[in-house]
Amino acid sequence: MKPEETKGTPVVDVTIQAASRFHVLDLGELWRYRVLLYFLVWRDVKLRFKQTVLGVAWIALRPLLSVAIFVVVFGRLAKMPSDGVPYATFSMIAMVPWTYFASALAGASLSLVSNANLITKVYVPRIVLPLASVLSNLVEVAITLVLTLAVVWWDGVVPSWQAIWAVPLLLLLTSAFALGCGLWLGALNVRFRDVGNAVPFLLQVWMYATPVVYPLSLVPERWRWVVALNPMAGIVDAFRAAILGRRVDELLLAEAVVTVVLVLVTGLKFFHSVERSFADTV
Repeated sequence: MKPEETKGTPVVDVTIQAASRFHVLDLGELWRYRVLLYFLVWRDVKLRFKQTVLGVAWIALRPLLSVAIFVVVFGRLAKMPSDGVPYATFSMIAMVPWTYFASALAGASLSLVSNANLITKVYVPRIVLPLASVLSNLVEVAITLVLTLAVVWWDGVVPSWQAIWAVPLLLLLTSAFALGCGLWLGALNVRFRDVGNAVPFLLQVWMYATPVVYPLSLVPERWRWVVALNPMAGIVDAFRAAILGRRVDELLLAEAVVTVVLVLVTGLKFFHSVERSFADTV
């Protein structure tokens, strides 16, 4: 329709159509806001270590302190088996995907509430906020991975060649799962602030439900189906097997992939269905 002139100002008819019921993600819009996404990621990275004495050294210090506690409590006192490798190596490898998942999920679940001013004052695709939290933690996981490989080498374990292609794929799978869970929890946290308070406790329990400090072989066969419900169990086990050059439990990993895809797709759908109310309730 041609615009009509009214007092020198062109008036254009605009038709607003509802999105398809199958719409879950507008990649074109996300691409148009790629610069904003970049700056949000960079902002999160800088704020994480702003006004700290040790700065980025915290990236290496946190997993090292955690592994030191695990070695003393579980390795020495509890005599936890470690599948024939030094317990420090055993637990350090598992800490790479788990620490990344926990940090990314915690950040994504709080991203909408902590960016309330951005949501209420200007229009941005809401999904860039939890996505930025997930992506910003990749910087931390890259440094942790290098440190882990150094610890593994120090313990006399040579990482396998299959780790070169398996580790990036497993970290991508972890990112997808963290984003899917973050979309669910982030959207719910806008309406129910109890979610934000519950996430740290949830992650603490979740870690002990994941074979981080104990081997998957310790779980009886009759309970393996329960373990399979936790995608991080398959991811952590495959991550450890890839670096140590052992056989990956393909069935457990396949079940993890299916669950991750389901969580991500439903998370995108749920997030899209409620994002219009964020500005009113955040």
